[in-house]
Amino acid sequence: MGKFELPKLSYAYDALEPFIDKTTMEIHHSKHHNAYVTNLNNATAGPEFEGKTLDELIKNISKYPVPVRNNGGGVFNHNFFWSLLKKNEGKGPEGKLADAINASFGSFDEFKAKFSNAAATRFGSGWAWLIVQDGKLAVTSTPNQDNPLMDIAEQKGTPILTLDVWEHAYYLKYQNRRPEYIENWWNIVNWEEVASNFAKVK
Repeated sequence: MGKFELPKLSYAYDALEPFIDKTTMEIHHSKHHNAYVTNLNNATAGPEFEGKTLDELIKNISKYPVPVRNNGGGVFNHNFFWSLLKKNEGKGPEGKLADAINASFGSFDEFKAKFSNAAATRFGSGWAWLIVQDGKLAVTSTPNQDNPLMDIAEQKGTPILTLDVWEHAYYLKYQNRRPEYIENWWNIVNWEEVASNFAKVK
């Protein structure tokens, strides 16, 4: 047993239907995510990794071999992504988070359009992010399994929301229709968790 483990989800694989289907969730979590965990444990088997947390690896990723970057990012990003999913019944952000979104983007609709565009236009595989950067909110995207906490990120910041746009996240249900997947994903953003992430940064 390696030191990094696949986290259990706090909801069933079918809990996000019809927006993300049960089969996709099961394969994504138990196969794709689990493979990143296994490969990260293999990549960090040496004594130089003794006592290193996932956060420490991510924030100093330039010091480590590519397999640590790819698999460490895969573990971190998926851990974070799963925590942000829950049917929201059409509710959006409230309180200080809503105020910050309006201040940074003009309105929730403008934020939604900007985030959706970042997700839709990320070439190949990657992620879209809402980050806190110098006290303000910003939208960015990263390739592969990179994230804004990495010291090699083009745009650095503390993530409070993310969307996985790797094809394995949506291909069974949506095939090549990434924009449709993105549009449906807005129905399963756990805004309470996003607000909690935001409060921890402020």
